[in-house]
Amino acid sequence: ERYFTLQPHGWPMAAIQRQFDAGDAGDHLWLRADPVHCRADMAGVRLLAWGNLDIDDDQSRRFLTALQPVFEDAGMAMSAPAPDRWFLRLPLGTELPAFATPEQALGTDLFEHLPPGEVGRRWRTLFSEAQVTLHNHPANAERMAQGKQPVNSLWFWGGGTMPESIATSIGSVDTPDPELQALLALSTPSPSASILCDLRHVRDWSLVEKRLHGEPLMLLDFADGVRWNLESWQRWRFWRQPLSRLDR
Repeated sequence: ERYFTLQPHGWPMAAIQRQFDAGDAGDHLWLRADPVHCRADMAGVRLLAWGNLDIDDDQSRRFLTALQPVFEDAGMAMSAPAPDRWFLRLPLGTELPAFATPEQALGTDLFEHLPPGEVGRRWRTLFSEAQVTLHNHPANAERMAQGKQPVNSLWFWGGGTMPESIATSIGSVDTPDPELQALLALSTPSPSASILCDLRHVRDWSLVEKRLHGEPLMLLDFADGVRWNLESWQRWRFWRQPLSRLDR
């Protein structure tokens, strides 16, 4: 949120990602309905996997073939331009509750995040119907035989229409995250030379050093709010003596 400004305000990531993936977001109302893996335990049912389920094109097609009638009966069109990114196109004017993002729900009891009230009732019903459909799908038996987690639920999130504009304060982003890639690709180009480096998937610091080489500035932004600007000349700081105190 610190690097992208959307007008009107909000984060309709379903429409943004759809435009990036398929180029057909238009003026339609979109909602993500992503495949996820949940598991029951003593405390409830936890959302354990999203975006890393290794779903191939054939499995995605077969899952969608089973799920599409469920949503067509509700007046929604379901499609998947990428095997692990599924979308619903909704009639304009459809009232949407506030959905939690997958990142907010991962590791928690998913029932804490289901939309409440009368507006949410329709989505709770669709959520349950989708779970039943996926639980009985033969592709999940094949996945488990391959040592993969079953796709046994959907996660609704990111609803909205395409924003009028997306502005950014960065020049480029180094990330495997499709949402960040979509935001940057669809934003107004920035003259900034700064690079936003997403380290959430990096476990080898040498990869960061290689990425910094030759770049005038790299912005490292951590989930806890800590941010560092690294400039290429700072690589010579290894000549300095180590700090003995942090309050200097």
